[in-house]
Amino acid sequence: MYKNTVYRRMSKPSIKAKLSRIIAGVAGLLVVTAIPLTASAAGGAGYSLFGDASLVSPGHNSPTAAQTESSATVSPGYGGIDFGVPNGVTDLSSLNNLGTDYMFTQGSCGGGSPRFSVAVTTPSGTKNLFVYLGPAPNYTGCPQNTWLSTGNLVSPASTVDASQLGGTFYEPYAAVQAAYGSYPITDISLVTDGYWFAGTQTVQFDNVALNSNTVTFESKDSCKKDGWQQFTGNPGPFKNQGDCVSYFATGGKNQ
Repeated sequence: MYKNTVYRRMSKPSIKAKLSRIIAGVAGLLVVTAIPLTASAAGGAGYSLFGDASLVSPGHNSPTAAQTESSATVSPGYGGIDFGVPNGVTDLSSLNNLGTDYMFTQGSCGGGSPRFSVAVTTPSGTKNLFVYLGPAPNYTGCPQNTWLSTGNLVSPASTVDASQLGGTFYEPYAAVQAAYGSYPITDISLVTDGYWFAGTQTVQFDNVALNSNTVTFESKDSCKKDGWQQFTGNPGPFKNQGDCVSYFATGGKNQ
């Protein structure tokens, strides 16, 4: 049995000062959120956690998932996962697969949250393409305690929010690529910040697909606090915590 253990990432000074002013609208509502991102990657896995975010166990058919929370009572009121720019991704024309498994353990989707935020460089500066999670067209009504898969959210027929780029709120991704495909991508993140609309939102994510990259949140941090015992299958089992940490610290070279 997996233990319901939470591995919380300790906060430390940001390596890069990055503040993104994000504006999104759902059902005629305006959301303005300031989100700081960090530059370090957790365990070399190609992601970093920011705001109210942590690693939790178990994940979706895996030992570990990432949990984000948005609450009016817990500062800073948002949580997220920053993936930077994954290998093989350059501009919007090259981003052709984006999705995740997700599960709400508290609250539901709404208010433009949760969402993928794809930062791009435009002639007028950095803007964001928003890709919302949940049932279209309102992206509300996500069930609790059930793992769901988004599938590919940037297929040609997928609708995305290109309003910051000069497009429309519900625009087919094929049209976005045709109009703005040359815009360089500078960052991709998963953001949860809709407490103002839906109350406290607690969401777990696993198996995040970014083109051919898949982030599963297994890292050396997952080994701590007896977490190494949860790797009962590949890449485990491990003999002890040190064996587990060594495996992830060497990128799997230490078998």
